[in-house]
Amino acid sequence: MSIFSKIIAGEIPAHVVAESNEFLAFLDINPLAEGHVLVIPKKEVDYIFDLDDETYTGLQIFAKIVATAIKKAIPCKKVGVAVIGLEVLHVHIHLIPMNRVDDLNFSRPKLSFTPEELTATKDKIKAEF
Repeated sequence: MSIFSKIIAGEIPAHVVAESNEFLAFLDINPLAEGHVLVIPKKEVDYIFDLDDETYTGLQIFAKIVATAIKKAIPCKKVGVAVIGLEVLHVHIHLIPMNRVDDLNFSRPKLSFTPEELTATKDKIKAEF
C-alpha cells in the first residue's frame, strides 16, 4: 500500500484541498513553492499511462479544477504541471505555482512550512472552489 493510499484511507493526515469520489488533492509536504499540491486518483496505480482512459481524463479534469483554485489563491503567473512518479509508486500530478521556469526544478531545495502555515495555505486554496 502506497503512502498516498494510506492518506486516502485516513491512516496518515494530509492538508486536503479538494476531494471527489475518485480523486484527492492535498498539499505536498516537501513543496517547491507555497501552494504545491499533489493530485491523485484514489485507485492505486503506479504509472500514469497505465490508468484506464476514464480515470486518466477524469484526473486531468480534476487537476484543472484544482489548478484554477490554486491560481486564484496563490500569487503566481501560472500553475505548472509535472508528472514524475519515481518517488511514490502511486500516480500523482504536481501542481506548482510558478513565476519562472526554474520554479519547476525538482533538484532545488524543498521548502518547509509549519503546520499552521500549511493549514493557512490549504484554507486559501479551498476558499477558491
